[in-house]
Amino acid sequence: MDRQSRIFFIMGVSGSGKSTIGKSLAGALSLPFFDGDDFHPESNITKMSGGIPLDDQDRKPWLETLNELGKRHSKTGAVIACSALKKNYRDILEAGITPRPIWVYLSGSLETIQERSQKRKGHFMPLSLLKSQFDTLEAPEGAIEVGITQTAEEILEEILSNLGT
Repeated sequence: MDRQSRIFFIMGVSGSGKSTIGKSLAGALSLPFFDGDDFHPESNITKMSGGIPLDDQDRKPWLETLNELGKRHSKTGAVIACSALKKNYRDILEAGITPRPIWVYLSGSLETIQERSQKRKGHFMPLSLLKSQFDTLEAPEGAIEVGITQTAEEILEEILSNLGT
């Protein structure tokens, strides 16, 4: 498999390490990295900052923007971090991208992620919304699932091992 011409989606709830692991994976594979949070419209950021969970209507234009980003980079490859909590969100994200994107699911318990998130600085989503993300989460099928209790280096090693590098 030519990993340099693949789209990788790094998914999981807020605070699972998507940005950190996504940047590391992009560096290891010499691919550009895009953080889905950077593509949220201001209305979504305002809503989340106010402690209001996003609904499907809020998420759809954001997911379509990330899908377009994936399509633009499908020939050269990229790593995109995005929560992608539900199967229908992942369907929107990967629509029309060939070859099919590779999904990496960073999984962890609510307690582990709450603990990590309390140390996190400068993110617009309050900790109070984390439970709503777990309530929304539909674990993906066919993804590389990696537990987040390991170090970032160990997580990257596990992902690369699953990719056959």
